[in-house]
Amino acid sequence: MTVLVDPALAADARRERRFFLSLSLPALFVVGLAAILPILWIIRQSFLSIAGEYTVGNYEKVLSSGLTWLALVTTFELSLGTLFACILLGTPLAFALAGARPRVANVLMAFVMLPLWTSILVRTYGWLVLLRRDGLINAALTASGLTSEPLPLVYNFTGTLIGMVHYMLPLFLLPVYAAMRDIETDLVRASASMGATLGQVIRTVILPLSAGGIVSGSMIVFIYTIGFFITPAVLGGGKVNPLSIRIERTLSTFQDWGSASVLGILLLVVTALVGVMFVAARRLMAQNRTGAHA
Repeated sequence: MTVLVDPALAADARRERRFFLSLSLPALFVVGLAAILPILWIIRQSFLSIAGEYTVGNYEKVLSSGLTWLALVTTFELSLGTLFACILLGTPLAFALAGARPRVANVLMAFVMLPLWTSILVRTYGWLVLLRRDGLINAALTASGLTSEPLPLVYNFTGTLIGMVHYMLPLFLLPVYAAMRDIETDLVRASASMGATLGQVIRTVILPLSAGGIVSGSMIVFIYTIGFFITPAVLGGGKVNPLSIRIERTLSTFQDWGSASVLGILLLVVTALVGVMFVAARRLMAQNRTGAHA
């Protein structure tokens, strides 16, 4: 079947696209200056030795160091741990919010979003006050007799993970809640009327239909936490060293811009690869859903 297109309408569409492109040029220019040029400078810096000569020695030194790979493993452990905790906590919470009355859901969502209204530095030091050995949580545990001595809740992996989950949970919840809210209630009622239990309804109806929101929230959490710095620096107490901490120490301690640039490129490449994986998974799910509807 041949579709005839009016030449005048096609010309108008082209003019409209050129017009909107011209409006975006200033923004593209600012993005280029603020993002692309620093990345190009870091790439150039990674090939410069301390003497100012071009070399691949920085890559050999960084990539052959066991500390680099240990920092990369720590980075993935923190990101995966935060993602798992957000899925475990955020998915049921989004389900409860989606099933609540609009007024109640709005009030609860305001409380969930409350941490985003506070600086991350203030929240991190707030967790430090709560989790340290003489903090409020340990004081309550020892006073109630649940523990005989303070628990090591801070300056370790556990404390860092708690702070990261607290920050990322609202960002994970938003796309999941939006996806679950768009699910037709008639589908849930129909499955329940056919004899499906609550667990079966969640597994066969709600989770498949909200999978796109879960993947989107997971992408936000994982990519964001790969570059976390303040929370590991404060709550880790020097014992939790992801790539971001290693970059900072390479600069502040050794003033080695070449090695720090290599670490920055490694972090950028890891972030890009993870982003591509999530986008591919999102598109695959969309294609499967389209095929199912067809």
